[in-house]
Amino acid sequence: MGTVIIYYSYTGHTKAIAQKAAAEEPGDLVEVRDVSLPGVLKAYTKGVVGAIKGKAWPMQPIDADLSSYARIVMLSPVWAGNMPPVMNNVLEMLPAGKAVAVKMVSASGKSKCRERLEAAITAKGCTMESFEDVKG
Repeated sequence: MGTVIIYYSYTGHTKAIAQKAAAEEPGDLVEVRDVSLPGVLKAYTKGVVGAIKGKAWPMQPIDADLSSYARIVMLSPVWAGNMPPVMNNVLEMLPAGKAVAVKMVSASGKSKCRERLEAAITAKGCTMESFEDVKG
């Protein structure tokens, strides 16, 4: 019943930050992967539209039971100010009663999704413990 650090990384930047977070805070590290990694054109067109609309797209099964953790840390790159579509699956999977920390990784260190994510996390019966924009 410890912490799980769950992340998605399209370019590798978020993965490096997730690995650093796992070294600093003990917990299981779980990577979210697309069923089919989108090419740059799809990521910057359909992916951006999906991110803005809060849509999910197919992901590979993860090797973790989120209900078995007391705390969930979500690390995500920023796509058009939001989480990429594949991370919206993680929001849908959140089990009620969990503390959730969110870290959004971008070159600018700015996202536009705090309120939307807090509403989604609260709607799942969880508490958003913290929200951080990470410049990376």
